[in-house]
Amino acid sequence: MARQRNTENKGLPARWQLYHGAYYYRVPPGLEAHWDGKKRFRLGGTLPEAYRTWADRIGTLDRAATVGQLLDRYALEVIPTKAITTQAQNQIALAKLRETFGDWPLTAIEPHHIYTYADARTKAVRAADGTEKRVKAPTAARRELEVLSHAYTKAVQWGFIKRHPFLREVRLEGEKPRDRYVEDWEIAACMSLESRRKRGSVRAAQAYIRLKMLTGMARGDLLRLRPAIDFQEDGIHIQRHKTARSSGKRTVYLWTDDLRAAVTAALAARPVDISPWLFCTLSGECYIDETTGRAGGWESLWRGFMERVMAETDVSERFTDHDIRAKTASDAESVDHARALLSHTTSSTTERAYRRKAERVMPLKLASKK
Repeated sequence: MARQRNTENKGLPARWQLYHGAYYYRVPPGLEAHWDGKKRFRLGGTLPEAYRTWADRIGTLDRAATVGQLLDRYALEVIPTKAITTQAQNQIALAKLRETFGDWPLTAIEPHHIYTYADARTKAVRAADGTEKRVKAPTAARRELEVLSHAYTKAVQWGFIKRHPFLREVRLEGEKPRDRYVEDWEIAACMSLESRRKRGSVRAAQAYIRLKMLTGMARGDLLRLRPAIDFQEDGIHIQRHKTARSSGKRTVYLWTDDLRAAVTAALAARPVDISPWLFCTLSGECYIDETTGRAGGWESLWRGFMERVMAETDVSERFTDHDIRAKTASDAESVDHARALLSHTTSSTTERAYRRKAERVMPLKLASKK
């Protein structure tokens, strides 16, 4: 049976097509000479590649009259500056936003349209019996509207409009931050797990936990550590990968006896001694795939480690390595110390999502009776 051709726009920029697994531009009649004489010009096999080709061909979009045109420029100039995983998420969000707002005049959106979009956003869910139904998708709606809001912020910066139409007026109900606090005894239980191998697996996970407990480093930064480059005389030097293109935040974790011991344990757990990475795969490669931003091998290792923890210790509730990062922030002596450990530029996110211990406060004294 012949493979079905897919020529639907699927929320892509005007005249774009997804065709046989690649992205094409349907050239307007009479402009073929500007597109190598073709009526259908291949832009690329992936969205990032397609947008790069598009940018090279048409240059910067200096004007935008519709939301769709604004999103086109946002895709060309802003999304490529973000982390790989964020780029993919933003591209999905743009497709959804274009379906609703693509043809709208840039000045047409008002606050009530944002609330309507958030309330109407649904997704398909397949039930156990194979039937499909639509359910509310508030998280997806919030993520998409965050992208739209930032695009409008850029529209003001680029001179398309004078003011943001809904930045201050709209207050969507947010997600409740995760509040799982990992207790000290649970960490001790993880560390008590017997390793079946001399290197890798359990030992690597335990070394990872020690380092995260001491520093609060994000997973992407920990898995990208290179001893020959990042370990310097005064401490471990990092630049947050997530914000390298925005704040450029840099942090130095000063050497202590505990930090040196944790690094020594991590080095001893490596399956390949000569790997340039502190944490590496069986072949000595970095766990992070820089083309996708994913760390599938590490996720599998962590999942297997937690399955053993749940089966062989008294830990009854799973926790993520992100929860350990939050424990580090919660156990820090102050919010500012926690912010510095997590390499945040401001303390608002630190306090909202990472400080998970109950606040301890001394009661007032009663007035003395005369």
